[in-house]
Amino acid sequence: MSAASDYLENEVLDHVLGNGVYTPASTLYVGLWTADDGLESGTLTSEVPNANGYARQSIAFNTASGGSSANSATVTFPAASGGNWGTITHVAVMDNATHAAGNVIFHGSVTSAKQIDDGDTFQISAGNLTITLA
Repeated sequence: MSAASDYLENEVLDHVLGNGVYTPASTLYVGLWTADDGLESGTLTSEVPNANGYARQSIAFNTASGGSSANSATVTFPAASGGNWGTITHVAVMDNATHAAGNVIFHGSVTSAKQIDDGDTFQISAGNLTITLA
């Protein structure tokens, strides 16, 4: 995952060029999407529905080295309960825990799409979500 959102790109540019101060969120969250229909611009319409046990999960990253950083611990979403979540094709790092709210920080597609049926969980193992700036 190495796609910074338009929001983050503008915040970092303004910060570095002296046109504002970017204050990062104290906690980052990862959310699941069934399509990328505008994550770059912050469109949140394809996030897994706010139902059946789905909730964004907090995520932390290791100190960057060589222009990249990976998640420091395994992130496990609760089991789908009462219905399916659909096929997960994308993830996004967000600055807000609230469904369909907040700013996309980074986004990208998953290596293999995963159908989440009732009772299934989705997990991102430590070190498997890497953000790279190049």
